[in-house]
Amino acid sequence: MSAAQLNHVRVATPERVILDDVSLELRHGELTALIGPNGAGKSTLLRTLAGLQACEGGVRLGGRDLAALAPRERARAIAYLAQGGQIHWGLSVREIVALGRTPHSGGGRLSPRDAEAVARALADCGLGEDADRPVTQLSGGERARVLFARALAVVEPQPTLHEPVASPEPGQQMAVMKLLAARTRAGGAVIAVLHDLGLALRYADRIVALGAGRVAADGPPRDIAASGALDRLYGLHFIHGTAGGVATIAARD
Repeated sequence: MSAAQLNHVRVATPERVILDDVSLELRHGELTALIGPNGAGKSTLLRTLAGLQACEGGVRLGGRDLAALAPRERARAIAYLAQGGQIHWGLSVREIVALGRTPHSGGGRLSPRDAEAVARALADCGLGEDADRPVTQLSGGERARVLFARALAVVEPQPTLHEPVASPEPGQQMAVMKLLAARTRAGGAVIAVLHDLGLALRYADRIVALGAGRVAADGPPRDIAASGALDRLYGLHFIHGTAGGVATIAARD
């Protein structure tokens, strides 16, 4: 059974069509990198999968119509981390991460299973030593890790929808991708918007490329890189290969 599906989805405003006849299946055990130029519809696609964006067509989660799920049931099943998330409360790191368990706990006392999920998310994101610090004392990069940990605490191993890895620190970017890859190896389904094609080529099981609201390419990363689809999508010439056994890609004038 697929983790989630978009079936002939269309999203439009009076000014333009954002997604145009998009069909996509997310599968358990697969990390999908969603790429494409600015304005291609990537964020809208994630919001549609999360049930946050009205659309024409169908959206299914685990074989069920997403629109038929109660909001709390949907929140238990999908972890969605939006681009540019903010924290406006002076709570501790642990308390912020524990908010990811609200759909399960109802906002009440955490069960042992909830507490275990929070502790695991804190450890996975390297936040164990900062768990009791107020989030207001953290740097921007550290706050981004807290929000990521909150998303990890929500569900296991259901779909995780993740916006760009925006940290300027390469080590942190790689750490996030490794955690997402580990989530898929545990049976989860992850789709992550990536602007760094090198990260997509190295860590993703599959690349879905959007262009002008349509799926321009969909397949294994090496196949996508070799097909010329990226050249057409971005209007550049890409050179791909391996260095030290690691897949690489670079644009050339």
